[in-house]
Amino acid sequence: MTEVTSEQILRYKVAIIGDGNVGKTTLLRRFATGMFQESRIMTIGVDFQTVNVKSGDFSFKLTVWDLAGQERFASFRENFYRGARAVAMVFDVTDRQSFEDLPRWLQEAKTGVDHNRFLVIGNKIDVPNRVVEAGEGKQYAASISAAYLETSAKTGDGVARLFELLARAAHTQR
Repeated sequence: MTEVTSEQILRYKVAIIGDGNVGKTTLLRRFATGMFQESRIMTIGVDFQTVNVKSGDFSFKLTVWDLAGQERFASFRENFYRGARAVAMVFDVTDRQSFEDLPRWLQEAKTGVDHNRFLVIGNKIDVPNRVVEAGEGKQYAASISAAYLETSAKTGDGVARLFELLARAAHTQR
């Protein structure tokens, strides 16, 4: 790792990916504003936001690229992976298909990134009728050497930890 002084802010580009309606934008907004916004407005193409993350002695400024999950944006997304130092793959624990699509997302991201710094995020743990258990998420994450975390943008559970892990993954040199 690079030696960093306490005055230094580390800047990295990261990406949040996954099927549409899994809560990528809501997670980012929750972290950035501290509030839950139950907006169902679909991300068109790509959006980004810069957030500050403190982790231990490190301060990070992350430019978080929020990539639209709908298939019609697949060719468009390819360009936005370049330069991303870490990628969070998000699925909805109440939507099995969003979990089963993770290998496709991994493959797509690997066309644009030259590393293996991925996180697997099970979102919407506050919603009843869960269909993907934590053990399944952990098992998939382990199979691709990724960290696994569960979150709720609504309650805030795990959201700060998600961005801390994303910053740490971006800082890791592998």
